Parts: sequence; structure tokens; C-alpha cells
Amino acid sequence: MGIGVVIRNKVAVVGYAQSTIERRAGRALGAITVDTARAAVADAGLTLDQIDGFVASSLLPSAGGHQPIDGVSTVSSVWLARSLNLAPRYVAGFDGIGQVSGSVGMAVNALVSGAADYVVVHRALHNPAGSYHGNAMRVAGGSQQWTAPQGFFGPLAMIALPYNEYLQRFGVSRESMAAVVTEARKNGSRLPWSYWRDRPLTVDEYLAEPTLVDPVCRLDCDIPVDGVAAFVLTSAERAVDLPNRPVYVAGFASSAGSRRRLPLHWPLDDILDGGADTVRRLWRETGLTIDEVDLPQVYDGFSPLVWFWLEVLGLCPVGEAHRFVESGGIDSDRDGALPALSGGGALGNGRMHGIPQMLECYLQLSGRAGERQRNVSVGLACQSAPHFGGVVAYSSEPV
Repeated sequence: MGIGVVIRNKVAVVGYAQSTIERRAGRALGAITVDTARAAVADAGLTLDQIDGFVASSLLPSAGGHQPIDGVSTVSSVWLARSLNLAPRYVAGFDGIGQVSGSVGMAVNALVSGAADYVVVHRALHNPAGSYHGNAMRVAGGSQQWTAPQGFFGPLAMIALPYNEYLQRFGVSRESMAAVVTEARKNGSRLPWSYWRDRPLTVDEYLAEPTLVDPVCRLDCDIPVDGVAAFVLTSAERAVDLPNRPVYVAGFASSAGSRRRLPLHWPLDDILDGGADTVRRLWRETGLTIDEVDLPQVYDGFSPLVWFWLEVLGLCPVGEAHRFVESGGIDSDRDGALPALSGGGALGNGRMHGIPQMLECYLQLSGRAGERQRNVSVGLACQSAPHFGGVVAYSSEPV
């Protein structure tokens, strides 16, 4: 019996809260997280004393030598539970890439096993002062001794490698990426909590940006922000007695990347082949196919990841994502198009990791998207790179 059979339709998301996303907030990250968690619990129709599980990932995504301080630059599940004056039965933190999808997986397992009855999953992102990805190292040790002295350092160099490879292999120009970034910004500009609210982007504005690490420009990267989101999960049986329409977790899959590579070495074939393996595991565990997915929320912390996810999911052939997007394939305003960035993603909200993808799935599938509401029933929330991240499948009804 596969794990998907055990967890499928057993757990539902029943409430949420999202803070305003700001470049730098005027309040401490911990204080924002406490308020957001309280709001999520209230939204679910619960009281704090009913919450007996907390899951988070407290990774600080900065390569500039910034120190993680719990409650200040990061917020762990332990810190949050203590700050709410609770003594839950289950407290855990996800240690890996794909922070939101990994945390959801841990929460699902806790609920299915009976380790907890009501679990808060949160992600708190902080934008430290100073240069976000500046290299403060004076000595390079471990695997970085083979890369940092030569200038191969940080996420920009990491994503520039497969992005360049894609452009060269498939005869694409970086101008094609304008269609991805402007789509994300268009959708993010419509959201009241987004950093980019009321600030869509034109193609000319995108193309005017100089490159940082060729071919990556500033607008190909999600902007570092302060922001928090929290979700409440419980069993499907308990969910039916709560006020919001439940959104079911159909299954999830994750990948830890290739063991043969240095941490920042992401060749294109590794991404596409590893991503295909991740997606095959998702279909095996959920019993779904891509044809049943009408809300694929692809990850876009860096714009090339949109192309990579579209292709490994089978939404377009390998090497064709640039044409698919340029032809309106993910235009959220076009009838028949795939709403792959309808929630704005990271490029349209700010660096919230996989929160925009999960939030859009929850809002749309629970019927709580307001004027943006779509007629959809199965969503995917992707995070990080296809070969080094995760994906969770959600549904409005048991599948």
C-alpha cells in the first residue's frame, strides 16, 4: 500500500491568514507571526487551546552572512507555540528545500498518525538589512571552497547556469522571459497583501533592466520581504464541522536533488530529469493525472523555474515553455489558458517561498477568492526547483 493511499483525502486545510507583505516591516517578525497565527485559528472557527500541533520551516534564505535569530529573523514552530502560551502535543520543523510543501507533508503525517488534531503550518520570511546576497566570507570551506573563490556563489549564479543552458540548447532569447515576469506582476498587483499591489510591470520595463549574473536580471528574482502566512489543517472528519469549505490534501512529493553535485550546481538535465521523477511520484501517490489539474500553481522564485515546472508537469513539451507562455498559455485573463501564476507567485507578491502557490490553491478551491474566483477543482502548489523541492496536490472534493 503506497503512502498516497494512506493520506489521500484524510486531511484538509480549514483556515488561513496572510500578513501584508512589506519590503521591511515596522514590527518584529515574531510579533507579526503571532498575530497571523491567531488570525488563522480564528478564521478556521477554532480557539487557540484547540491547537495541539505546530509545523514550520525556519530557514533564513539569505547568503549574505546574516545570522538567524528565532523570533527576529526567523520564527520556528517551537518559538511560535511558546509565544502563544501553548504546550502542544506535536511541534516540528522541516529541514530541507521546499519549506512550505515539506511543512505541509509533516503536518499531514502528524494528523493521519494521530499525533495531533489541529495543526498550524506557518512560514515567516524576513528581509535583513544590507546586501541580501553579498559574499561576506573571508574563508571558503567545505564544498564552497571549489566554487566561491571563482565567483560561483549564491542563488543568482546557481540559477544562471541552467537558465543559460536552456537558452542555448533551445535557441531562446532572454527577451522571451518578459512574458513570465509581466504575468506574475499583473496578477500580484491585484492582491491587497502583495508588495507589488497596484504595480504591474510592462515588457519594456522588464527589458530595460541590466543583468546581474548573465542572463538573470533583478526582475527575474523575487524581491526579499517581510511577511507571514499561516494555515490550519485538521482531519477531513473534523473539517466538515468547521465554517469554511475544506480543501483536501490529495498527496505530495518531494525531491532532495542530485547527490552527485555540489549544492549550487544545477545542470538543466538534472532539473528536468529529477523533476520528472518528482512528478511521477506525485501521480502515483495521488492517483491523479495532469489532465485533471485545472489550477497548476508553479513556483517562480526565479523566473526560469516557471518554464522548468511547466515542462516537467507535462503542461507543454520540453523546450517549448517559452513559446507556450508567449502565446498566452498562462494568461490569467484569457479563456482556456492555464492559470499557472494566477496567485501572483513569488515574482508578483515578494519572496514568500511557496506561500503564494499554496494560498491560491486554498482560496480558489475553498471558494474564497472573491472577484478572482475560478471554477476549479484540483490544484498543485509547487515549490523550489522541480528536482530540489516539492509539490502538493489539493482538491475541492475528495479524489
